[in-house]
Amino acid sequence: MKDSVFLYNMAEEKGIPIFPFPLQETGSLCIQFPDGSCNIGIDENLVKTESEKIVHLGHELGHCCTGSFYNRYSPFEIRQKHENKADKWAIENLISAEDLDGAVADGYTDLWSLAEYFDVTEDFMRKVVCWYTCGNLDIDWYF
Repeated sequence: MKDSVFLYNMAEEKGIPIFPFPLQETGSLCIQFPDGSCNIGIDENLVKTESEKIVHLGHELGHCCTGSFYNRYSPFEIRQKHENKADKWAIENLISAEDLDGAVADGYTDLWSLAEYFDVTEDFMRKVVCWYTCGNLDIDWYF
């Protein structure tokens, strides 16, 4: 299983600093500078559990590693496209299809048990299942 240490190490290898920062609206965010470098902020008072930290860091690293950033003031940006790209990166780098299949074969068949097994949130686990079984992240459609 991947843990937050794995993600902190990955960020360090990629030269992406992670700072504690108060972010009560979102819990985490990343920004990209004009030179292409990124920083990640995480609110450790809001993101308390290991599973929440893994999901937040994975998602923010997904933005940085895929270059999926949007300008919230632009009428031409499709925000969800960038969010989905970051989530897909997080899914593929935290839980492989083979690992998911193996967990299911070992009897972890409920979302809560899979989330517990992989130490991620249930909401993230829904996205994982949708991505690997349906090829999209439309959890509202399937759950």
